[in-house]
Amino acid sequence: MIVYEPPRAAERIAQVDLTGSFDVLAEQARVAQEIHRALRETGFFYVTGHGVPQPLLDAQIAQTRAFFAQDEAAKARVSIEHSPARRGYETTGRQVLDAGSAADFKESFMLARDLPANHPWVVAGLPMQGPNQWPEGLPGFREQVEAWQAAMIRLGRHLMACLALSVDLSPAWFADGLAEPQVGVRLLSYPPQPQDAEANLLGAGAHTDWGSITILLQDDMAGLEVRNADGEWILATPIPGSFVINVGQMMERFTGGLYKANLHRVRNNHGTRARNSVATFFELEPLYRMEVAPTCKAGADAGPARTIGEHLEDMARASYAA
Repeated sequence: MIVYEPPRAAERIAQVDLTGSFDVLAEQARVAQEIHRALRETGFFYVTGHGVPQPLLDAQIAQTRAFFAQDEAAKARVSIEHSPARRGYETTGRQVLDAGSAADFKESFMLARDLPANHPWVVAGLPMQGPNQWPEGLPGFREQVEAWQAAMIRLGRHLMACLALSVDLSPAWFADGLAEPQVGVRLLSYPPQPQDAEANLLGAGAHTDWGSITILLQDDMAGLEVRNADGEWILATPIPGSFVINVGQMMERFTGGLYKANLHRVRNNHGTRARNSVATFFELEPLYRMEVAPTCKAGADAGPARTIGEHLEDMARASYAA
């Protein structure tokens, strides 16, 4: 358990402007250098100039709020308990991200790529692969989520190219794992935090993400706290129109520990308003075997290579068992 202490205001959090980098190689190289510096110094960064239209961002937050505003019976109809692929609604207290702390004080709704029964991954019985559950009575919800996933695939592929370039590899390094990327979308609602709650009751306990990269859309409320490379907890204050990006455990493995999967947590200190966010977990294909990059091997001891799917399944089991 990581005992909660209030964070301080950040002196500097990198903002990486992606403008031009989708089409101009020199701009992509600039972005790669800025990402490298940010991940070594603070472990996370904001991106702007990403090309995702503001109306799509606004609509995604609106649909997230609409989902959680439903009554409990409506949300229970799409409970994660009904889904072998772990898609659906989770009420508060369902997950423990910081072992030893209280269960996370959040509601969530998990979606991913909606796969039919005859998809090869489903036929093979790969964990967490299958159909989504879609709520009824929310006009435009499915269309918005699928438009969101399409935008995240474009952005995620680009960020993976920049990450490869940031460790002196070809931007096409991950191409054989990106034909059908995994795009997990978790809608999140953090209720107002009781001020008299036990010290370690958090919306999301301190944890590192499991996979490759996380693309986070925040509403206008603060609450995300990140531990930087100096071990200090700092606030990641929302910046309108931006995403917060951090790397997960598989990217730490890929770089031989050069980039760290940094600890982060959430605490909603507002007394009356819920905080909403949308976390997109952009992953390589489940059978992709993550090796240490040839440019990062010096001093690296990452053990035998594992597939993305194997690692994510092990981490999910541990998180929900806790």
